[in-house]
Amino acid sequence: MRLVRTLAELDATLRGGAVTIGNFDGVHQGHARLISELKSLASKHGGPAIVFTFDPHPVRLLRPELTPPPLTWTSRKAMLLSELDVDATVVYPTDRALLDLTPKEFFQKIIVEALGAKALVEGPNFAFGKGRKGTIDVLTELCLQHQVELKVVEPLLESSDYVSSSRIRKAVASGDVDTARRQLTRPYRLRGMVTHGMNRGNAIGFPTANLDAIDTLIPAPGVYAGIAMTDSISLPAAIHVGGNPTFSEDDQKFEVHVIDFDGNLYGQVMEVDMLSRLRGTVSFESVEDLQQQLAVDVEQARKIVAEF
Repeated sequence: MRLVRTLAELDATLRGGAVTIGNFDGVHQGHARLISELKSLASKHGGPAIVFTFDPHPVRLLRPELTPPPLTWTSRKAMLLSELDVDATVVYPTDRALLDLTPKEFFQKIIVEALGAKALVEGPNFAFGKGRKGTIDVLTELCLQHQVELKVVEPLLESSDYVSSSRIRKAVASGDVDTARRQLTRPYRLRGMVTHGMNRGNAIGFPTANLDAIDTLIPAPGVYAGIAMTDSISLPAAIHVGGNPTFSEDDQKFEVHVIDFDGNLYGQVMEVDMLSRLRGTVSFESVEDLQQQLAVDVEQARKIVAEF
């Protein structure tokens, strides 16, 4: 799969196929359904399957105070889309010039001129152009005018509600990474830089890598099972999010105990797959009680990762 960051990179091999446009935050099962239709139409028209997305999210420029915390960073999103076998992901640099295009101008500049699209695939709530005035009805009319086939894919239902990035965001924010994992195409992942902490974990026999500069949504406080990954390791992990009430510490932390690992990870970028929530944050009567619970947490995390 090719990752394209400017329209100038759209050569003839990336034109004349099927296109879907959206944010694709998280890349969930609903997106996977849409992309399945995208690939079918691309094959029908004998061209590439192209995902057109944005960086940053348009809301960040229009209403920065309403910008939702992202579920994925750009390179992660591109990797997840590549696993769905699209031919290219265009990550368009969002700017005011783009946001000021009317629906007709956007369609002409992006869909007709830049992409030469023969087909479009979108969900029923898709909107484009200045003020989001480009509804599905507007898109239908423009496609008819330009002989572009349009396929509208209904959202995916799961547990009597639609799978969406906003629904997954709510699940992660509440600590329900199990639901997020089921609805995403891959487990919910975040990343950060391993920095020095207070070494309290090491002192009680459960050393942790403290992650800082996390650029995606952090789950609710609690203890989680997951997988920790750097360039050198990929191992089960017990993860603690939040403060440490046992030691009267309110500072919110993201601490990763990498199971069966003994080494130095300081200064490395760590990615963490969040597989399941084990429990909430608890204040223990003694350090010994905390140590006993941490031992249980580690074994639970080890078991969950082994079964994953």
